[in-house]
Amino acid sequence: MRDLVEFLAKSLVDNPDAVSVEVQEKDKHTVLELRVAPEDMGKVIGKQGRIAKAIRTVVKAVATKEGKKASVEII
Repeated sequence: MRDLVEFLAKSLVDNPDAVSVEVQEKDKHTVLELRVAPEDMGKVIGKQGRIAKAIRTVVKAVATKEGKKASVEII
């Protein structure tokens, strides 16, 4: 899942070198922290949060398929 989020974010931003994803395990829940450059934050969030919502939906689908729970936090 980490690679998926990183790939999606790098495809959206102007500065792909500033993209980083940290994974934190909490019980049976995985939290993916996505960090991007401040000037690329709007591109990752999108209008009214649509792109962020789409990224979260894809991650939840992959996690459900693997029998896990996951969420994405954009920092």
